[in-house]
Amino acid sequence: MALRFEVLGRFNRARAARLTLPHFVCQTPLFMPVGTQGTIKGLTTEQLEDIGAQIILGNTYHLALRPTSELLDELGGLHKFMNWPRALLTDSGGFQMVSLLHLADITEEGVTFQSPVDGKPMLLTPEESIQIQNRIGADIIMALDDVVKTTTTGPRVEEAMDRTIRWIDRCIKAHKRPTEQNLFGIVQGGLDPVLRDICVKGLVNRNLPGYAIGGLSGGESKDSFWRVVAQCTAALPEEKPRYVMGVGYPLDIVVCSALGADMYDCVYPTRTARFGTALVPEGVLKLKQKAMAEDTRPVDPTCDCMVCKNYTRAYIHCLVTKDAMGSQLLSYHNLYYMMKLSRNLHSSIIEGRFPEFVREFLQQMFPKGDVPEWVCDAMEVAGIDISSCCTPFSSSQD
Repeated sequence: MALRFEVLGRFNRARAARLTLPHFVCQTPLFMPVGTQGTIKGLTTEQLEDIGAQIILGNTYHLALRPTSELLDELGGLHKFMNWPRALLTDSGGFQMVSLLHLADITEEGVTFQSPVDGKPMLLTPEESIQIQNRIGADIIMALDDVVKTTTTGPRVEEAMDRTIRWIDRCIKAHKRPTEQNLFGIVQGGLDPVLRDICVKGLVNRNLPGYAIGGLSGGESKDSFWRVVAQCTAALPEEKPRYVMGVGYPLDIVVCSALGADMYDCVYPTRTARFGTALVPEGVLKLKQKAMAEDTRPVDPTCDCMVCKNYTRAYIHCLVTKDAMGSQLLSYHNLYYMMKLSRNLHSSIIEGRFPEFVREFLQQMFPKGDVPEWVCDAMEVAGIDISSCCTPFSSSQD
């Protein structure tokens, strides 16, 4: 095992921890920006350090195609290749096979898909996924799992969960760098509590360095989403990190942290930036709107990032539709916002003021008291009183 996980503070289920990885000592809860091809679009690694990014996520599937894992290995691994001194996490490549390539076929052997390069059938096995990730050299590597859409029902969900447990043993056996890289297993089982429970128990029996909750953020209701997270975090080991995959909305991160999760990743903050949208305490600010054309305020007057200190909404409005600089500035701001959120979650738990932080966060985002019902339900389970933030008949599901 190449990590150390020390819980430094708690509030009921929420916890703040120190996660020591080979390349960096991280503070949780933490958000990981997604750098698909070894880069966060439009930002340098120096900028990512400036804003406080601790772990960057790379996509195994994309990196294996270009520049190839063999070349990365030759050049000293992805850290050296992209000049990133802090931690990296790579996914297994399975999700991309299923989500990007509709011509994917999953069998016991692995995932067969059509090569985007020459159209020939290719096979990704659990063994090959781990070999590729061993060559890439990330601090955390993910097991290949059998991915189904969250909204899938019937026997296919159970089949995928069973296969995910069988494949973890093949991943463990294939993993050749356990003292340098940490293999996380992924809890599957759709929205079925029984299947999720079986999968958690199966993975925990393997005593892995950490565990991810997979198969969410795929179209399920928010009510189903938080209940799966609550179930899995309650059943996973206290002394290991818990990673909810594909979660990037600030509200979701606050709720999941209250329920005991530690790590998150998503393309949302940078993707929404490229569409001219900024993350602000009130929710989002759409810089493309005409009202922004003459607005001389910063994107977020409460933010002390380089963008908010130096540029107006009017300036960014002028850029977002015509110049790459617009999406770069908003990407910087949005990731700064996510890193600040992570730091605030960590410090509020350590300092014993997590409930106050949650209430303040919700009051800013929902000043009329229309906090979604699912958030109210989740916070009740997390043992956090948010009654002062909610109107009595708040029932929004968004």
